Amino acid sequence: MEPIRQHKSYVAYDSTQILKLQEQIECISAFSDKLLVGTKQGSLLYYSVEPSADKDCKHNVQLLRYVKNFSKKPIQQMAVLADQELAIRLSDGILTLHDLVNPNFSLIKTLNKTKGASLFTLDIQKHVSQTGGVTSFVRLCVSVKKKLQTYYLKNRDFLDLGEDITVPDVPRVLSWEKESICVGCKGGYYMAHLNQQTQELFPTGKCEPLVTKIKTQDLEDPAFLLLNETQSVSCDINGETSPLQKSIRWSDVPIAIGHDEPYLLGLLPECVELKTWNVEVPPPLANLPMKAKFLAVAKSGVVFLASTEHVWILQSVPVHKQIKLLIDDKQFELALKLANITDDSEEEKKRNVHQIQTLFAFDLFHSKQFGRSMVQFLKLGTDPYEVIKLFPELVSRDSEAVSKLSDQDMENGYLALIQFLTDVRARLLKEDHDGHKSKPQLMQIIDTTLLKCYLQTNDALVAPLLRRNFCNLEETERILKKHQKYPELIVLYKTKGLHEKALDLLEKQASCEDSPLWGVEPTIQYLQSLGSEYIELILRYAGWVLESHPEDGIKIFTEEIPEVESLPRPKVLDYLLRIDNHTLIIPYIEHAIHIWKESSPTFHNALIHQYRERILANGLNDPSSQFLRKKLRDFLETSKHYQTPAILKRFPTDCMFEERALICGKDGVHEVALGIYLLVLGDYKKALQFCDTVYNQKKEGYDRVYLEMLRLLLHPPDSITGVSVPLVTPADAPDPLTMSIDLLEAHPDRIPIMEALDLLPNDVPLSKLKSFLLAGVKEAIKERRNSQLLKGLLNAQRLHLKKLKIEQESRKIVMTDVMVCPVCKKRFGNQSAFVHYPNGDVVHYSCQDKVAAK
Repeated sequence: MEPIRQHKSYVAYDSTQILKLQEQIECISAFSDKLLVGTKQGSLLYYSVEPSADKDCKHNVQLLRYVKNFSKKPIQQMAVLADQELAIRLSDGILTLHDLVNPNFSLIKTLNKTKGASLFTLDIQKHVSQTGGVTSFVRLCVSVKKKLQTYYLKNRDFLDLGEDITVPDVPRVLSWEKESICVGCKGGYYMAHLNQQTQELFPTGKCEPLVTKIKTQDLEDPAFLLLNETQSVSCDINGETSPLQKSIRWSDVPIAIGHDEPYLLGLLPECVELKTWNVEVPPPLANLPMKAKFLAVAKSGVVFLASTEHVWILQSVPVHKQIKLLIDDKQFELALKLANITDDSEEEKKRNVHQIQTLFAFDLFHSKQFGRSMVQFLKLGTDPYEVIKLFPELVSRDSEAVSKLSDQDMENGYLALIQFLTDVRARLLKEDHDGHKSKPQLMQIIDTTLLKCYLQTNDALVAPLLRRNFCNLEETERILKKHQKYPELIVLYKTKGLHEKALDLLEKQASCEDSPLWGVEPTIQYLQSLGSEYIELILRYAGWVLESHPEDGIKIFTEEIPEVESLPRPKVLDYLLRIDNHTLIIPYIEHAIHIWKESSPTFHNALIHQYRERILANGLNDPSSQFLRKKLRDFLETSKHYQTPAILKRFPTDCMFEERALICGKDGVHEVALGIYLLVLGDYKKALQFCDTVYNQKKEGYDRVYLEMLRLLLHPPDSITGVSVPLVTPADAPDPLTMSIDLLEAHPDRIPIMEALDLLPNDVPLSKLKSFLLAGVKEAIKERRNSQLLKGLLNAQRLHLKKLKIEQESRKIVMTDVMVCPVCKKRFGNQSAFVHYPNGDVVHYSCQDKVAAK
């Protein structure tokens, strides 16, 4: 158990009484080593207070000026603008400006508009120019009843800044920063913004309101401390209380509060109580035994306090002495704040701060404040390995190493370390590392340590880490095997490119039912993700999956993801053909053709061959074969990429005649296709349907396809190419002649008359051919009429052109010696060739290109 630290209180300030006045003190103001005291009798006393070499008298106090009748009424409030050599006085309810360097503080101006004022506050913003010069922008806020008047300083005069701001009650305290004025009234606090919006904060409680402005290096914008009974609550300029800052608790209700970084001084009825601002574990500070009512911070480390008749100066104990005491007492946080405000050179200050911060970080760690410790290490830029070594079990290869921390402390420590390493990792990825170790070494250390921490705290984060890791392979592999984190081990192998190791592990774990890698799905997914670069590896390890689970395994080559689609398909096809498994080949080829739109003749030929082999293997009458024959016929009709000679060469000659007809028809061998339909299948309707399709699609030979059918009907051949069975005659028609006459009557306009008559027997009665001949005559008359019409149109066009030629030839152009070419500005000579444009312009022949260019 961590021992409880015993801290002794120490003194931050030396206090000295420097004045005892005969008049009653009403207010004080201070800057640098100067002090102004305003009295109830209206006097103003101006002192210089400097350190003294005399051991018996620590300060040399000198009255520089005493203006007895500076005001007829009590001086309520004083402020000094040293850069502008101005003093501001509030007395008798009105503000006046005075010359600070004049012996009698001569009056510069009375701000008549402020009549009835009860208090004021200043906002001073200092700006550093690019040349290093410092300029101040001063604004003044005056409370007049329930109105806030705002001014800005220009040429030692205050001018109106904007419209008055109305607040709910008469202010008793004011503090201004940027665009916000914090107002304390009897009933509560408000934030008055310069855009005329007023925001209610919270009630004051029973005590008088008290607002203290806080400016520190820790805060981007100053904050306000608002008193509520014996507690001061921090609030930002937007009126939001800050959860990052702790409230300050006083032992009694303060009369006034001052801020002298890093201390807060609360004037209590019986003493001055010291607190620290924004320190996680504040040290016990010694109180100062004095009863003061007024407070003024002159500069860093110098504070003036006053009662109604006494004035004290608080001089901070030398900062380096304070720092040493604080370090000895392990009060590093406060020591850091003091180190940042020393007068040391920037280099020395930086070195001291770094040293204290390092001690602070390690002390926080050993006191088990792991989160705060890691924040400090991150600020310091501490070598991550030095931080990791604080956890011996993370750097030891001894698996039996025992940590001195409890389980809960270890988990808290790991979580803090994870955040630290994650932040360092992000920084390293953005910039080069300047330490003694190279960036790759650091990244390896960080990621390997993160892995160990995740395994102890949240193993769900292991896989995401490994997907982008720099982990040490050997150590990470050992750790994951030890914890039986096989899926994570697969991720490691994959990110390191060790695919064979990953696939061997997957195959081994596939048969372990209690393994998260059980079954073929993990292997399938892994193979699917590899891509074409690893095609040989994919084919090697796909074998056992396809053998044990072919229907699932084929997804290795058909999944709709870019890596699978990009695989070299001919190589995959060749591999599947060597396996000789129709269950695999047909689905793969179908997927490639129908989904990926594969147009290679090799694939289209292969699919037809696979259908054919499967049909023949199962038998033509098998239900599965009938289904496949339907798919085959559809494919033969729609595909444009298979090669008919290669297909027909391996097609049977004694069966599957309809498929052969489709192939021949696709190849334009119409007589064979029609011969199969008519003389092998005896199907007149399909033959006629074939002719209709060829003619309507205007395929090659479409104008003679019906004539070819007529020839086969009237003069059938003894055999059909590629068919080894006896030919038949159609069984569903009376005889070939009747079918022929029906064909002629159905399509008289698609069959040449003379060639059809040559095919018909001489003894066919003309009466049977009446419809065909009439249709033929009508077609001939139609063609003749179209020819005559075309002839007439062409003759009319010829006459029109002839007329235009005569008109153009009849036009004359008169050329004279004074005519000038509008392009080259030269005259036309007797031998000049020229061009005449429709608009009447005439130019040299050689100048026409220039006209066109324009």
